[in-house]
Amino acid sequence: MGLIGITGATGAVGGRVARRLAAAGVAQRLVVRDPSRAPDLPADVRVARYGDGGALRHAFDGVDVLLLVSASEDADRVALHRSAVEAAAEAGVRRVVYTSFQSAAPDCTFTFGRDHAATEELLAASRLETTVLRNSFYLNVLPEFVVDGALRGPAGSGRVAAVARDDVADVAVAALLDEEHSGRTYDVTGPQALTLAEVAAEIGRATGGEVTYVEETVEEAYASRASSGAPRWEVDGWVSTYTAIANGELEAVSDVVPRLTGRPATSLRELLARR
Repeated sequence: MGLIGITGATGAVGGRVARRLAAAGVAQRLVVRDPSRAPDLPADVRVARYGDGGALRHAFDGVDVLLLVSASEDADRVALHRSAVEAAAEAGVRRVVYTSFQSAAPDCTFTFGRDHAATEELLAASRLETTVLRNSFYLNVLPEFVVDGALRGPAGSGRVAAVARDDVADVAVAALLDEEHSGRTYDVTGPQALTLAEVAAEIGRATGGEVTYVEETVEEAYASRASSGAPRWEVDGWVSTYTAIANGELEAVSDVVPRLTGRPATSLRELLARR
């Protein structure tokens, strides 16, 4: 295997992967938007933004296997991803490991998940070998959804098999380093599927305070988020975070984390204890 490229190397997942590869002595190139924020690691650093085909081709030149971390939510995210896929193919990248989303489909409930489905289609149509990691929601962000002691949303009694970012990074490293994962699509989940009422109870137990789940209607969810001033496409994504759970699209639990890493997936209780 030749040089490994890491996009999003300043982010929560890309940075974790880069640090793991550095610790293993793997040659890598970090692709970042802001070089001042690049991790201080023994790696080549190149600057490029999704959407800038020329800069991306330069950044990917000489890369054998690329971790393509999905761009932040954007009204034009599919176009941004298209520029990265095309640049990777033009630069001679052989294989891409892409961070997608659990249950990604053109008509999935989670509106941002549809961007992932479109990107998977772009990769399938390219000449690139591909490994798709369909990550569930991140366990790490669930406590951030709690406001004034309440977790609010129209998730009903649906369940979510949320996964820790460290587990996602470990799976990504395994996928990058082992050719046997080429052509595979993996659902990357935590060890259990919890209702948001159970999530709230776990957070309250860990913090020593009372945290409750307040079930909203879809209309109430939109109204409660209207004051943010966010555009409609973004609010649609926020609300469909919960309705996707209500519809059962995120309840499946996989064995991918233990199978690819050799250790159990991290539970919410374990993650909260570490925090």
